[in-house]
Amino acid sequence: MPIPDHLSYAEAATLPCAAVTAWNALTGDGRGVQPGQTVLATGSGGVSLFALQFAKLLGAKVIVTTGRQDKEQRLRDLGADEVVNYRDTPQWHSAVRELTAGRGADRVVDTAGTLERSLKSVAVDGHIAFVGSVSGDWPPIDPRLLFGAAATVRALAVGSRAQFTRMNEAITASRLRPVINREFAFEEAAEAFRYYESAGPFGKVIIRIR
Repeated sequence: MPIPDHLSYAEAATLPCAAVTAWNALTGDGRGVQPGQTVLATGSGGVSLFALQFAKLLGAKVIVTTGRQDKEQRLRDLGADEVVNYRDTPQWHSAVRELTAGRGADRVVDTAGTLERSLKSVAVDGHIAFVGSVSGDWPPIDPRLLFGAAATVRALAVGSRAQFTRMNEAITASRLRPVINREFAFEEAAEAFRYYESAGPFGKVIIRIR
């Protein structure tokens, strides 16, 4: 795949996994995000940050959840219209309903495996991209909740080459840049993994091969 010409190699390295997964979550069902719709992204990891950036690019209003106060303003600076701290508001689906005047989010990008709360957050005939399914731990769900939501739940991971191509076209046209937290030299790889595990980084952690 060609690299968008305004990106560095470090920035381009963030695209094959997290970015294309987020793009698939927002556009891969055949309908895609429409301008004016509301997207909910759970958490502030790599997929969620790309989902936030892409959803804004596609004209959506974006709500993001996080468990860390120090990330709230950074999420707003990146474009989030609303941020819900799930530690302060454990019933965060109720906050999402309040922020959408009771309607719910048109699309939910669930990267945390919180399917029950996502179903309580989504609008009727909405869409849930269940990225959390890759963990292999499907939470038990009351079928009545699934039926009541009347939403599409799509488990996914990564995306297709065609989706990658369309994503790169959007990135190039908008001059979008991925969020990078910190870069390490290859000789510092062990330190990079320790940092990733303990620091709760905002953005991608990069290891330079050369």
